[in-house]
Amino acid sequence: MLPEFDNTQIAFQYRNNQELKRARFLFSSMGSPVLTKIGIQATRIATSLHLPIKGIIKKTIFQQFCGGETMEEAAATANMLNKYHVGVILDYGVEGKETESDFDKAVPEFIKAIQYAAGQKNIPFISLKVTGFSRFALLEKIHSGLQLSEEEHAEWGRVYKRINDICAAAAKSNIMVLVDAEETWIQGPVNTLADAMMGQFNKNRAIVFNTYQFYSHKTFPYLKESIQQAEKNGYILGAKLVRGAYMEKERARAAKMGYADPIQPDKASTDKDYDAGLMHCLERLDKLALFIGTHNEKSCLEAVKYMQGNKIPAGTEKVWFSQLYGMSDNISFNLAHEGYNVAKYLPYGPVKDVIPYLMRRAEENTSVAGQTGRELSLISKELKRRKL
Repeated sequence: MLPEFDNTQIAFQYRNNQELKRARFLFSSMGSPVLTKIGIQATRIATSLHLPIKGIIKKTIFQQFCGGETMEEAAATANMLNKYHVGVILDYGVEGKETESDFDKAVPEFIKAIQYAAGQKNIPFISLKVTGFSRFALLEKIHSGLQLSEEEHAEWGRVYKRINDICAAAAKSNIMVLVDAEETWIQGPVNTLADAMMGQFNKNRAIVFNTYQFYSHKTFPYLKESIQQAEKNGYILGAKLVRGAYMEKERARAAKMGYADPIQPDKASTDKDYDAGLMHCLERLDKLALFIGTHNEKSCLEAVKYMQGNKIPAGTEKVWFSQLYGMSDNISFNLAHEGYNVAKYLPYGPVKDVIPYLMRRAEENTSVAGQTGRELSLISKELKRRKL
């Protein structure tokens, strides 16, 4: 039986009327590019001037898209989702730091999350961004192939050790690690780190997953290479497939600096490559584990149809579906209702530290055609159903 993504009763069973009305207000606001742009600029200015806006942010966009300010608050959200057989990916959403002290402080926070997750059946993953452990400029220099100074070599060694310590703790606790994708001009060293971690910790099962962003036309060929490399070097590839989150920034930088645009010519090309990559992985589950990160209903249905047609159990540990917390609940909860493995991305952290993540969510919902409209129509449908 195929999941019914229009079933709003299942999709929003964890939300009360007040929460749904707040979500309706937020998505209505994000449906306006002008309002979104003004809101983002005002938030950035207020933050830089240290104005007291934390309360407003926490009660609106933070509450919609984040699990809490602390791991304990995120754990409470995870426990609530567990009632509906929806797991979570703990994501300590602090990014954009630039000091060695900040990078070092983040490591024990991640290990603490891993140790907590180890005692919970519904927290199978944690997520990390390499930019949470390394200077952006260092990653940029490595990606460009420029010669590193002796000091920079030592700095890169510290980055490697931070990621290695986290992955080692995850492997010991049997918790999976999702290495998030970054901008294309720093992705090279991120891939290098992910490959090294997979080579070390993915001998018997996928513990570490690298992320493949299909908005780049180079991604599908790279995914094929990654599968071959994993087989050659004797480890199981962890492949997290997403469409991508930095498209406007990528295009603007390519135009400004005069290099070839790395982004697909249109959304149809991205969709075509994504679905082809999805099928390519599903046909090779003996060599890899697959994490399907998408808000696209068609892609999820195609994956389900393939699994059913090839008698792949809904609950196989080789396939996971995922959407962001606060979005596409119609996909997440209806898949989980049919027995598929689902994990929601659940960012947590101090409000001021997760603002970059929240601004991306606002921009994404404004720029992705049909996303806010779909969310609004489903929320309105459920509110109407409850009223009747």
